[in-house]
Amino acid sequence: MSAFCLMDPMTLLAILVGTLCAGIGSVWLAAALSFGVLARYTQHMLSLAAGALLATAFMHLLPEAFESQAGAQELFGTLLVGLVFFFLLDKAELWHHGHEHHQGPQVDGQGHDHGHDHGHSHDHHHAAPLRTGGWAVLTGDSVHAFGDGILIASAFMADAHLGWVAALAVLVHEVPHHMGDLVVLRGTSSNRRAALVKVSLAGAVTALGGVVGFALVDLLHEWLPYFLVVASSSFIYVALADLIPQLQKRLSAAQTVAQIAWLLLGIGLVTFVSGLAHGHAH
Repeated sequence: MSAFCLMDPMTLLAILVGTLCAGIGSVWLAAALSFGVLARYTQHMLSLAAGALLATAFMHLLPEAFESQAGAQELFGTLLVGLVFFFLLDKAELWHHGHEHHQGPQVDGQGHDHGHDHGHSHDHHHAAPLRTGGWAVLTGDSVHAFGDGILIASAFMADAHLGWVAALAVLVHEVPHHMGDLVVLRGTSSNRRAALVKVSLAGAVTALGGVVGFALVDLLHEWLPYFLVVASSSFIYVALADLIPQLQKRLSAAQTVAQIAWLLLGIGLVTFVSGLAHGHAH
């Protein structure tokens, strides 16, 4: 089938359109909700993001990986390696920020005042763990998007109608997840446009996965479960290391109920749309 499809440029064109619509369209729809309708609920979006990322990993990606022929020990080993990798990535990012801060006073020449600013920045850094979540979530997004591209390409190569259904399913189930991504990226920078561009570029990797899947679908299907597990490890790490710690603070009863409700909403949204997508795929 792969050799036949390589001779069919219309199939490749359909894969490109479908993967771009799913990968980038889901990001823009998430941005419209996060920066528009839900913009006033900034604090609640942290809870929503944590729920969405955890549900994406545990209710969508990991079950999909374990439904394959890959062994459980290999998949759990990949999950462990992924978690350690993203921990080290955070360490590298913290070291980089710390190195920049230490270099600051030598460049500035306003010793006392700049030192005070550095202290304030350091305290703020500890108060906002989101600063170190950006690279981890973007890496996980890219891996996840690559896997989605392979899935969409596989569907198109089996049947054009199935391919469009798969692209629509990916678009829909990625929206709540990308809403969480944008919250994480906004925590590293106050620039909405920069956050949108970064997540959009990660989403565009879906098209790369589609093209590679078009050419090497049989070979890559064996590696797809491991792509899914690596993406899962990034989302689990970001949720538990960067988002959940920000929610662990003393709140009023009403604020606590709202926090839990938004967390459950994030879990529920991803679980619901992933269930619909899974049903369509079968």
